Amino acid sequence: MKKTTKTQETAFDQVQKFYQFMNSNKLEVIEFSKDSTYIKLVRKHNNAVHQIPVFAPGAIQQPAAKPSSASASQQAPAVAGETIKAPMSGIFYRSPSPSSPPYVREGDAIKEGQVICVIEAMKVFNEIKAEFNCVIEKVIQENGKALEPNADMFRVKR
Repeated sequence: MKKTTKTQETAFDQVQKFYQFMNSNKLEVIEFSKDSTYIKLVRKHNNAVHQIPVFAPGAIQQPAAKPSSASASQQAPAVAGETIKAPMSGIFYRSPSPSSPPYVREGDAIKEGQVICVIEAMKVFNEIKAEFNCVIEKVIQENGKALEPNADMFRVKR
C-alpha cells in the first residue's frame, strides 16, 4: 500500500517537474510516455486581443528604387483606389472559423476598430482591425492563402 502511495506522489512530483520545465523553457506542449503512463501538458493561451495597426496606402514609405516614372505608373494600377494593407506576413482568413460568416463582405460599411480579418502567424491568430471608417469595395486576398507584409487585403472607400 505504501509503495502505491509513493508511486502516486512520485508521479505527481514528476508532473510538477514537467510543468516547471515547460514554463521555464516557454514550451507550448510537453509529452511523456513510459510503460502504461502517458502525460501530455498543453499551455492554454489567453485569448487577449492584440490591436494591430492597419496602415493606409502612403502611411508606410517603402524604400524602393524607382528607375523611371513610367515603370512606377505601371505598378500602381494593380489595385486602383485606397487599400488596407497587411501589417504582417501570415495566412489570411476572412472569418474566425471555416463555418463562420466572414467578418466583412464587399459593400459592407465598417467602423474604426471593427475586426475585418484574421492573420495567422506562427500559430497565433491576430485580429486585424480597421483604423478608419470606410466601405469595403473589394476583397483582394484569397481566404486561406499566405500574404506578405504590406500586401493589399481590401480595396476601400472612405
